[in-house]
This record gives sequence, C-alpha cells and structure tokens, in this order.
Amino acid sequence: MSDKPVRIQLCLVSHTNAGKTTLARTLLGADVGEVRDAAHVTQTADAFRLLATEDGDELYLWDTPGFGDSARLAKRLAQAGNPLGWFLTEVWDRMRDRAFWLSQRALQAARDNADVVLYLANASEDPRDAGYVEPEMQILQWLDKPVVILLNQMGPPRPAAREREEVERWARHVQPYGMVREVVPLDAFARSWVHERVLFDAIRDCLPAPSQAGYARLVGAWEKRNLDRFHQSMALIAQQIVAAARDTEPLGESSRLRTALGTLGLGQSASESARDGAMASIVSRLSSMGSQTTARLLALHGLQGSAAAPLNQRLRENFAFTAPVDVTQAGLLGAIASGAATGASADLLAGGLTLGGGMLVGAVVGAVTFASAAWGINKAKGTEHATVRLTDDFLRALVVADLLRYLAIIHFGRGRGDYVEGEAPAFWRDEVMEVVQARDASLLRIWARAREDDTPQPAVDELAGVLEDACTQILRKLYPGVELAIAAR
Repeated sequence: MSDKPVRIQLCLVSHTNAGKTTLARTLLGADVGEVRDAAHVTQTADAFRLLATEDGDELYLWDTPGFGDSARLAKRLAQAGNPLGWFLTEVWDRMRDRAFWLSQRALQAARDNADVVLYLANASEDPRDAGYVEPEMQILQWLDKPVVILLNQMGPPRPAAREREEVERWARHVQPYGMVREVVPLDAFARSWVHERVLFDAIRDCLPAPSQAGYARLVGAWEKRNLDRFHQSMALIAQQIVAAARDTEPLGESSRLRTALGTLGLGQSASESARDGAMASIVSRLSSMGSQTTARLLALHGLQGSAAAPLNQRLRENFAFTAPVDVTQAGLLGAIASGAATGASADLLAGGLTLGGGMLVGAVVGAVTFASAAWGINKAKGTEHATVRLTDDFLRALVVADLLRYLAIIHFGRGRGDYVEGEAPAFWRDEVMEVVQARDASLLRIWARAREDDTPQPAVDELAGVLEDACTQILRKLYPGVELAIAAR
C-alpha cells in the first residue's frame, strides 16, 4: 500500500431516468444537476468532489447521461474499434440521434475515468422483467471495470430481513457477470449514513492495493464527519428534553386550595381554565423548542424543512401539579380528613399532585400533624405557588419521539425535496420503545437531576450519553452486520 495522496473516481451510470442525479444530490449533500421526471435530463458527464482529506486524497463522483436504447447501444459498442463504428458514433449519432450519442459519451467517461462503476438499478422492477438489464450488463462488461450495483427506489425503510431478500434477488440475477462485485441497497429517497458505510466498504473491496491507504483516509474523513454530526444531534435532542423537564408554569393563587382538595376527593378540582392555561403555556414552549430542534437537525444534515410533527397533547396524562400547602390550608385539610390522610401519598401520586415541589405528605393523622408536615415542606423546598410541569411518562415519550425524528431525518434523501415529517415505520417504533424502556432507571435519574440542579448542563451531558448509547443500539438492530464505530462521548 502507498501513503501517497490518491484520487479515486466513481462513475454513476444507469438506464435513463433511474435517479442518478437524485442519488448524486443525496450523497453530495448539494443540489447538483437537474432533476425532472423525463428521459435524458442529464446531458453531460460531470465530476463532483465527494470527499477530501488534509493529506490531499480526493474521492470524485461522476454523474452521467442515462442509457437509452440499451440493446442498440451494446451493438454499437461492439463496433467501436473499427472506422465504421467511429463514424457512426462521432458523426452520425452525434448529428441524428443526440440522446443515443449522449449514452455513448457516458460510457466513454466511465471507461476513461472510473476506478469503480456504480450501476443504479430500479429495485421496484423485477430484473427478470426489465428488458434493458441484460444488454446493460453486457455494456458494463465492455467497460472492464469493477461494478457495484446500487438498488434505488426500494420504498420506505423495511426490516433488515425483507431488505436482504431484495438484495439477494438482484445478486442471483447478476451472478453470471463477473464484473459485479456486490449489490448494495442505497435508495436516494430513504438512505442513511449507515447505508453509505456499506457502500464505502463495497468500494474498498474493488480498489487495488496501492489505493487502499489513501482510501482508508477518505473513509476516515467521512466517518469523522458523520460521527461529529451524530454527537451534535444527540446533544441537541438532550438540550430540548432537559429544558422540557425543567419547565414549569404557575397554576394561579386562587386555585391552590381547590387543587389540593380536589385531588384528595374532598372538594371541587382546580379551575379548568387555570389548569388548561398553564398546560397550554408549557405545550406552546415545548412545541417551539421541538420546531427549533428539528430545524437545527435538518440544517446539520444538509436538509431543508420546518416544523416538528404536532405534539401529542394528552394534557391530564402528561402533566404533574405541585401545590404549596400553608399552615391554614393544612389544618383545614387535616380537620376535614379526620385522620383519613393516612396513606395519602399513594392517592396523591395517582392523582399527579405533589406537595412542595416533589415531596408527598403521607401517613399523617390529624390537623396538627398535617400542618407541621406542610410547614416543614414549604420551608425546605421554598414552594410558594402551585405549578404545572411535564410528567416523567411524557418525557419518556418525548425521548421516543425525538429518536424517531432523528431516524426519519437521517433516512431522508435530498431527492425528496424539503423535509416533511411522516409516520415512522411500525418496526422503528417497536425497536426504539424497547431500547428506551431498558434505560428507564437512567432517564428517571436524569429527570430528577434536571429539576434539582441549578444549571441544566450536567443533566444535558448525561442524557446525551444515554441517547447516544440508545441510538447506537437501535441502528445496530436496524442494520445487523454493519460496522458502526461510534465512540463514546
């Protein structure tokens, strides 16, 4: 192997209108070329730099015109070595059939420049039924270059087993063609950086020994860029969730006693308008934070779009209430209860009411004891107003939602245009929920820390580490067998 800088060139070829420019945009993270639902939109073969290192290594991606009449093209190439073939290509075809001439130019670019040819196949078609596949395999043989087949238009993400079936179907069909080294799923509309790792590994296996050291440096640069993006993404999500855990809203002075009485079943519940108003304030702030986080995640991944999905506003299930209890109120409650407050902590917990910012009054009997307990709590915790905050259950659900949102973003190819959040595949939800539930004890500890610490950063750092660990496990479950070198924070 050589330590000298390398220049490695990939040439993207396919049948016309198969999505080459769309995939090039997705891989490059830039709106190169022109995308239209028509044949022969790309008129020239153009090279774009995909990766570079500080050592001078470069990886280029060529976008080329698509093949049109593949059978005719294969015959013309067979004549390329004689004068008549040259005349037909450079004079006749150029003047009379420009689209056909462009196809030949694409192949010349691949033959002259490519180290590896990337053949984009429409996975929505059965290769046995697509009449152009056989002649195009013959064309790729004529190039005499190693070929990696990329399966495009595979539809929404599916479980790994079903995706492998698709890959194996194509691999069996192209097995007779020795120049095809591997078949890789890489949908321009639903790819992730994990898919890209599979592609880069396939390319590595096609390169000669002198290029391996430089290519390893290029893949290292790609890996660093994606891991930096991964760490930043988890930090952004952690900041949003910790801010949500710390957020509170006053419920209103006039409703404090009614809140306590209502929760104990001893009187009318707190004013619906006061409660709903407090809830609405928190929901509004949470929605704003969610939209800002989504916008920053999209920018980080080179996408455009706005607005997170509407938050699930199951208000009563997802809010907890804290109510201060002064001596007068506590005495009144104790007198009414006549000792029935024994075991009240369980009732209060079920009703979502805590006394004194998280402490529950239980196993107390009589007005005097109840008043003493309430006074001690108020002095210790400094609670002066009834407040509303998000429950632990809701914060857990927020973790699941944000991890699903991250998966949706990294699987959103630029070819789809502006990011629009859609429904996540059901198997994603199952995998994410299982992984998050396994970390419940850590999350509960972080929520408590977020609410108790004077500054949010320690909780943010701890949560970011938990999210990274969880997301790494999710990606490994979604893509078994794929190497994911994700270092700890």
